[in-house]
Amino acid sequence: MKRRAMAMACLLGAAGVTHFVRPATFDSIVPPGLGNRRFWTYASGLAELSCAAMIAAPATRRFGGLCTAALMVAVYPANIYTVAKHWRSPKGRSIALARLPLQVPLVKVAWEIAEESR
Repeated sequence: MKRRAMAMACLLGAAGVTHFVRPATFDSIVPPGLGNRRFWTYASGLAELSCAAMIAAPATRRFGGLCTAALMVAVYPANIYTVAKHWRSPKGRSIALARLPLQVPLVKVAWEIAEESR
């Protein structure tokens, strides 16, 4: 497996597992308007594990890269919600704001994995 694909698969796999091991952490960043937070925590964890598996397998790597890019865009509202939620806490706000630009390279790398797998 190519190095970036392996790194992305490991990152997604670890994050996906963490959704099930420590769900309360993720429940707290699900915008309340989406309803059952635990459902969305588990659904996003399952999506990350699925993306990791697709990227790990050469036959599905292209589709996995595209799905991962889409997933990173789809979860971005949770990061924005987290900024708003922690706005009055300087430390919380700083951490939440720092996470926002991190999604950009994740989308970019996922897209590049898909492109390299053509």
